[in-house]
Amino acid sequence: MDAHSRGRADDIDPADQWVLNPHTGNYELRLDHSAGESSSSTRTASSSARTATAEEAGGRGESSRSSATREGSGRRGAGSRGAAADGARREVPGQRSRRSSQGARGAAEPPTSGRRKRKPPKSRKKKALLWTGGVMAFVVVGASVGAYALYQKFNGNIDSIDVGDAGSKNVVTEGPMNILVIGTDKRTGKGNEGYGDKGSIGHADTNILFHVSEDRTNATAMSIPRDLVTDIPECETKKPDGTTDVIPGTPNERFNTSLGQNGRDPGCTMKTVEAITGLKPDHFMMVDFNAVKELTTAVGGVEVCMAKPVDDPKSHLVLPQGKSTVQGEKALALLRTRDSFGNRSDLDRIKVQQQFLGSMIREMKSSDTLTNPKKLYKLADAATNALTVDSAIADAKKLMTLAQEISKVDTKNITFLTMPVIDNPAEPKPVTVVVDPVKGEQLFAMMRSDTSLTEVKQKEKDAKSKQAALLKGPKADPADVRVDVLNGGEIPGAAGSTVTWLQNEQGVLKSTNKANAPEKIKKTTLEYAPNQADQARTLAEMMGLPASAMKQGTTDAEGLEAMVLTLGDDFRGAGQLITGPAKAPEDVEQVRADKAVCAK
Repeated sequence: MDAHSRGRADDIDPADQWVLNPHTGNYELRLDHSAGESSSSTRTASSSARTATAEEAGGRGESSRSSATREGSGRRGAGSRGAAADGARREVPGQRSRRSSQGARGAAEPPTSGRRKRKPPKSRKKKALLWTGGVMAFVVVGASVGAYALYQKFNGNIDSIDVGDAGSKNVVTEGPMNILVIGTDKRTGKGNEGYGDKGSIGHADTNILFHVSEDRTNATAMSIPRDLVTDIPECETKKPDGTTDVIPGTPNERFNTSLGQNGRDPGCTMKTVEAITGLKPDHFMMVDFNAVKELTTAVGGVEVCMAKPVDDPKSHLVLPQGKSTVQGEKALALLRTRDSFGNRSDLDRIKVQQQFLGSMIREMKSSDTLTNPKKLYKLADAATNALTVDSAIADAKKLMTLAQEISKVDTKNITFLTMPVIDNPAEPKPVTVVVDPVKGEQLFAMMRSDTSLTEVKQKEKDAKSKQAALLKGPKADPADVRVDVLNGGEIPGAAGSTVTWLQNEQGVLKSTNKANAPEKIKKTTLEYAPNQADQARTLAEMMGLPASAMKQGTTDAEGLEAMVLTLGDDFRGAGQLITGPAKAPEDVEQVRADKAVCAK
């Protein structure tokens, strides 16, 4: 479409043309005489009303979806409103309706004296929005001051699924946040049948658990292999009529069957991730093949680097050695290709995807994107069209709030890695993998304790000095450690199993099971008296307790008084460290989002 047919002038994007009418308090579309208005007689006769339809607000030409498709799906399409009468101002997407109050006063909108000059924005501070989604994952969208005027349009783009208690009801949590990004291999959409099983209802094909630290200084993006064999837990799904189905769990299944198969929804995938890692996802974001095409096109392409030329007959991907830019169909082909990289496994394809995502993040946070209203508008429209999210964040304003929180993380402190796995020992010729029992648990413990994988220097310095001061000094013999153990977490029988482990494997014979704590707690704590510090150091080392778990009292213990260990939600099982190691396990390959890497 040309600029005029979309309510635009001089190629200025609609998102940059909304201004506040001081007489009404409503946002309206600014149209300059110099740009040449539409030949519509309604506009000519009613310049003071500044009419604008939702279609003029910008959006129909930016997405590959047609308005007919949106209306058929029950979404709030931009063109669903009826046309206003001549001389009357039409309702603008995103503005608050004031018609009833105006009618009560009997006052029409005050006339204006000619066209107003465009007001300078109140603030030019860039606000980065981080939309995350499936195969291409994290897309940073910048928002200018006027972008909120298109709230209703973007809000109407979003699909959602109610996952019940699988996620959080809060948009933003006070502590660390976990967002599960799911890319499905559902092959609906133009041209997608050629990628294989065109009848697939969709699996959890590409999965990333995005962990954002409590202080928002760093984030860890852990890829979960689709061919990981694990136990899929029982899960509940919500039907359209409001009723609930309980889908039985199945042992020894591929991770990708946690979605789509047997009626499972993203909440089942979230439950599976929690069962494997001990990290509860707060939200999910899901996209399909079309999203990769639309988003990479909206941003103008993503720069990638190949260590060698690529000519893949299966995916039809052809790329030269060195740097090039991909978008649309070629971007999807790159993310789907496995035969051209490494040992042609899904694990090597994950590495390429991670490198691609790092490049995408750099592009989204570049000044070229953040200062380009036209690109931002296209990207926001494509991103909201692409997303399916949990109902707790199924609103453009809520997504903006979540995105602004996530975008506090500096790109250099975002780390991509893959869940540590080993070949499945149950298969003679392994084609699937299982979690590495040692390295996997070490990494999960680090993420559960919110330990950064990047060098956030001041944070690490403070944590190390605090831990060193706490553990500095003599330690008691395990036989002299006296402790009462209570269960304040979610695992039944945790206090009893911990006491058994302490007595039989650690020699802490003076440990006692005190059953359930008075109330549930999130973090494990150890309360001790000043004269029990040597005992506390011994137990802290055994349990892997962080400095924050140590609660020293002010008065000395008397006689046979015991320390009190209360297990919280961070407790994973007897013998498993509460806090992981200070560094990631060796041989776990990491990719920083701010570093360009060539795919091999």
